[in-house]
Amino acid sequence: MTWVLDLGGGSRTKAIARAICGSHPDLRSVTAPEPGELTGVVVCSAFSRDLEQTLALAASTNAHVIVVAEAGHSLEPWSLLACGATDLMIWADDPVPIQARLERLIEVENVVESPPVADVIRGTSPALRHALRDLVTAAKFGGGPILITGETGTGKELAAKVAHTVSAAGRSGHLVVVDCTTIVPTLSGSELFGHERGAFTGAVSVRTGACAAANGGTLMLDEVGELPLELQPELLRVVQEGMYKRVGADTWQHTSFRLICATNRVLEDDVIAGRFRADFYYRIAAYSVQLPPLRDRPGDLIPLFRSFVSEAQGHAEPAEVTPEVEIALRRRDYPGNLRDLRQLAHRVASRHVGPGPVTPGDLPPSDRPLTADGTADSRAPTLMESIRQQLRQGMTLRELRDHVADLAVTAAIEESGGSIRAAAARLGVTDRALQLRRAKRRTGE
Repeated sequence: MTWVLDLGGGSRTKAIARAICGSHPDLRSVTAPEPGELTGVVVCSAFSRDLEQTLALAASTNAHVIVVAEAGHSLEPWSLLACGATDLMIWADDPVPIQARLERLIEVENVVESPPVADVIRGTSPALRHALRDLVTAAKFGGGPILITGETGTGKELAAKVAHTVSAAGRSGHLVVVDCTTIVPTLSGSELFGHERGAFTGAVSVRTGACAAANGGTLMLDEVGELPLELQPELLRVVQEGMYKRVGADTWQHTSFRLICATNRVLEDDVIAGRFRADFYYRIAAYSVQLPPLRDRPGDLIPLFRSFVSEAQGHAEPAEVTPEVEIALRRRDYPGNLRDLRQLAHRVASRHVGPGPVTPGDLPPSDRPLTADGTADSRAPTLMESIRQQLRQGMTLRELRDHVADLAVTAAIEESGGSIRAAAARLGVTDRALQLRRAKRRTGE
């Protein structure tokens, strides 16, 4: 069921809410949304504390909220979206556009929760949920190339498999993956375009190449930022015109495929630096989906670790962990993201025996906390004690202020289940301001 909430309080907004509810039997009026209900409509005419709280709750629980208002409202759309709204729609005495939007949101949600997606990319954190919604929307309802970005180990190849599966190309052809780090420029792109016999030394037979193999399906270019600059114009022609020549051939070959690219590099910077062609970049980035790092998915950390340990041991049920181990896992950094966590789980699995939970001794010495004892009942120092400790170490007022602000940002994101929008609402800042602060911290500025 999809809920409809009137926060306007006037006769006009009540009438709009009734009209929306009456447009479909699955719509019902509520005084407050229930936890776990992922799609709803808020009718209002101005921003209020109740609206802010509803949107913050939606952002922290993966819910979609469409805000509906009449023309002439005082709502600022971009602030609403930053606070967690899915969209702002204007009421024009017709519930059909709203109903169509709701149906699309529900359809995307159903695909995200389906086994072809949920069994491949596991997790329920808001940050991951937003990325999967963008991925499914681009793959299922769009037809252009998709650029998947993210740090190393965030699951970009898995995301490409999901995009292929839910798209039309997944029903008609295969997914062909090419690692661009293995393409040799001196062979003029034989890996991509194929070659004729005798085209170069060692070409003893005809090779069709990835473009031919992906015909009717999907071609994924992994680490596309490593694609040799001299091959990018040739591949651009294939993407735009569906035509290419094998190395050493004079005749044109035809192919048609869905293109998905993945990279952990910032291609916009590479374009500016001349390391990546601008025309090729804008062609492959018709849709862009960024996968979140593991640090932005705190709610997924322990379930994923438990699952990885069980997989390594060949067990069906997720392994349990003691509170001390959970604390140690949460304090640890994961520069390799999911790959890093999986390798840790495999090291633990090799040491863990018996049906009981993973215990502190199961963590290899190199993976154990260095400064914390890891006990669940250890008491953290008060804020005043922490400040005194930092002052003794020579930290200045400005450094203290930045340090406390960074801790507050980290705590807000964790308490919001990894949602940047919800964390920004808790801190009383904009989504953009929070993202800029985190970016500066990562770059050390």
